[in-house]
Amino acid sequence: MVESHLRDADALLASIEAGHDDPRSRLKALFAALAGQTDQIARYGCPHGSLCLGLDKRADGPGLAAELMRAPIEWMRRQFEAMGCPDACDLAVHLLARYQGAALLTSTLRDPDLMTREAAQAAEWIDTLG
Repeated sequence: MVESHLRDADALLASIEAGHDDPRSRLKALFAALAGQTDQIARYGCPHGSLCLGLDKRADGPGLAAELMRAPIEWMRRQFEAMGCPDACDLAVHLLARYQGAALLTSTLRDPDLMTREAAQAAEWIDTLG
């Protein structure tokens, strides 16, 4: 199951790489893609975040599930670096945390518009960087 999620995440990142020429538009496209299924997120939360949360409770730790968070963080870090941001790692963690927090609130409050608004604000924030 985790391997399937990892393949999906890799495919999404590769698709964004192929479809966008600059790192700023790639970051915005990633957030928009993650946030794009607002009704599903409102009902079930983030599929990757939910999986990681469940697997983290295992005695042997999250294992491969942690890669579901590490892979996009590393990809985002490279995008922020390409934009010339000296704190690229911190920005990458912040952006993923922003999405995961919005997904949790969207699901908890069952409010798809919350995720839509957060995606728009994240895009505006990305435009202010670099």
